[in-house]
Amino acid sequence: MSRTTALMVGMDAHEAYRWAADLFRHRDYYTAAEVLQHLVDTHEHDSELGAARELLARAYYHSAQLGRAVDAARDLLDRDPAHGYAALLLTRALERSSRHGEAAAARRYAEALGMVAPGMVA
Repeated sequence: MSRTTALMVGMDAHEAYRWAADLFRHRDYYTAAEVLQHLVDTHEHDSELGAARELLARAYYHSAQLGRAVDAARDLLDRDPAHGYAALLLTRALERSSRHGEAAAARRYAEALGMVAPGMVA
């Protein structure tokens, strides 16, 4: 058990999410991802973890854990195919990973969902 997950003992899901969101706001993306991954793993079948799953994908992206960001964004899209931000995040993570062929397909999907952002690689 990591030091971070040890600190979570006795926390409910809401407290853990609030802590992770605070870590994210303070740009401690790596620890936020650790907290959120533990939260998602221990509440795997909880359908109300959409915000936590999204924040997890964002934390992975911002901490340059791009493979995990891709996996988390794809998990979000599997659960909600109309999640435009997840499609955009997937695009960005694939682009940063130099997986341009996959990124192009993800970009088209994001655009179909109305998610066109400045700076998207063409």
